[in-house]
Amino acid sequence: MGLMEALSFLCKAQFWRMAVCWTLSLILSYLQLFSQIHFSRKSKLHDRCSSKSSSSSNAAIGKSICIITGATSGLGAAVSYALAKEGYCVILAGRSLHSLSKVVSEIKEQIDDACVKAFQVDLSSCKSILSFKHSLQQWLLDSDLHCSVQLLINNAGILATSYRITTEQCDQMVSTNYIGPFCLTKLLLPLLELSPIPSRIVNVTSFTHRNVSSMEVTRETISGQWFSKLSSYPFAHVYEYSKLCLLLFTYELHRQVGLAEKSHSVSVIAADPGVVKTNIMREIPSSLSWLAFFVLKLLGLLQSPDVGISSVLDAVHAPPETSGVYFFGGNGRTLRSSRLSYNSKLAKDLWDASSQIFLERQLTSQDTTDQRQY
Repeated sequence: MGLMEALSFLCKAQFWRMAVCWTLSLILSYLQLFSQIHFSRKSKLHDRCSSKSSSSSNAAIGKSICIITGATSGLGAAVSYALAKEGYCVILAGRSLHSLSKVVSEIKEQIDDACVKAFQVDLSSCKSILSFKHSLQQWLLDSDLHCSVQLLINNAGILATSYRITTEQCDQMVSTNYIGPFCLTKLLLPLLELSPIPSRIVNVTSFTHRNVSSMEVTRETISGQWFSKLSSYPFAHVYEYSKLCLLLFTYELHRQVGLAEKSHSVSVIAADPGVVKTNIMREIPSSLSWLAFFVLKLLGLLQSPDVGISSVLDAVHAPPETSGVYFFGGNGRTLRSSRLSYNSKLAKDLWDASSQIFLERQLTSQDTTDQRQY
């Protein structure tokens, strides 16, 4: 059964898109980084700020609060441990309560004075995101911590190999990878703006966005409903598309924050960890995912989560004035993302359409809650 499943998967064009196009876009990213370091006069390294100044030592708030989505394993769990070790009060957000409890226990076993809290949230559901926001606010009010957030890391992401529709009539992968982070960020932005020290949003994106050459902003494409009309689900393309959307959102939010007087202390950064050995490929036949990781390791492109978090930590600890940049490759290095990702009109159209979906979801969730209360 496993062999037949693998052979069937090998016949899919989307598998070869992953195997060839994703590998080439990753290699091109590293070549671009090499060229920038050795030949470009504009090459700039962003030194990390002292963790003491960015985390636990600020008297105005006690401990800086960091929210990390997709924190149940892999990259998210590794970042959570690293920031808890630096003195952050780390809030883990994920779908599985069992996995969240396991990560919390592991962090507390290794760090005696760790401040860690877990909340269950499904980023493909606006109702779940709203519930998380209300629970978070109540927890902040009940605690001795300042009622604000200093750091939001949108790390959650899935690679689904089949079309699955959410209760809100959206594609699950697009919802989890883009619409969910968009809604969560919009809901938590007031708490980030309340921070007495500079706050930051870090969106974890991917080099795979470089494979998207064009994009049309419509309600059907943003929600992912358009993909259901195709004869077979283009999962590799949908993943690339969702990561491009997250990057466009990053740059547009950076512009929006710059225009809003009360948001000047909020910075927005994209971080690309490269290829990290996590369970994101769990829906791909195990023999093929093992082979993919083996080849990437031979090429020197595969990283463990502990190494892969480097670009994310670079984004977290970059100077407060750093915003609207794309971290890649570790050691404080930034890179230019694809040309399409800098299309400001496309980003604005995406922002407007996503905001409309966000408002509709809010109203629907509120109506459902009111009906149940009635």
